[in-house]
Amino acid sequence: MTRTIITAALTGVLATRDQCPAIPYTPREIGEEAARAAQEGAAIVHIHARTPEGGPDWSVETFAQIYTEVRARSDVIVNFSTGAVGVPAEQRIAHIRELKPEMAALNMGSMNYAIYSERRKEFIHDHVFANPFKDISFFLKTMNEANIRPELECFDTGHIGNTRPLIHQGILNPPYQFSLIMGVLGGIPASTRHLIDQVDTLPPQSHWQVIGISLAQWPLAADARNQLGLEPAPRPAPAMHRSN
Repeated sequence: MTRTIITAALTGVLATRDQCPAIPYTPREIGEEAARAAQEGAAIVHIHARTPEGGPDWSVETFAQIYTEVRARSDVIVNFSTGAVGVPAEQRIAHIRELKPEMAALNMGSMNYAIYSERRKEFIHDHVFANPFKDISFFLKTMNEANIRPELECFDTGHIGNTRPLIHQGILNPPYQFSLIMGVLGGIPASTRHLIDQVDTLPPQSHWQVIGISLAQWPLAADARNQLGLEPAPRPAPAMHRSN
């Protein structure tokens, strides 16, 4: 029997309780959601820290509280985010260096990152998500020094190609753990055809999971490794509001 590895992305960074009331904000809430996800079969939890009001939080202290709350309830693998807009690189990686979770997200390229409302005919979010090679290399070297496994987050096929110089330099070593994120406006559309192309592009000795954004996660959920939860699907249809 083939094992399916599920990552539960518990929080996300942009969606709020106005869009989905079940999103956890506090370290205790995140710890409780992590335990529930593990009990239902998740092997990994992917976590962004939040303020009590729901905004993004990059303090080491908050991540430490989250780590303590998760570990008090479960031995699930913890994967902390390093993705941010307008936050200095050192601040984006400080909690990884200090807390040494089992995994950490490593965003593999820059992109437009937007959310567009067809109903309102306007952009709700419109950011440039900057991840130049100097930052990617800095994060990767920090993870290597702390013996942390990087999760290679790729929002488009070109981001997969960005691994080539890092592999050649010897700072990215196999086996590689890819997350193929599909359906973000500014990245690759979510379709099985695009997924097959991305998987064919991966270097040898790669493991991968697919992450479909919002309702796009469900058609992709039949594939072998998946990330589910309230981060990839912060705004389900009105009748589908749910917890992780």
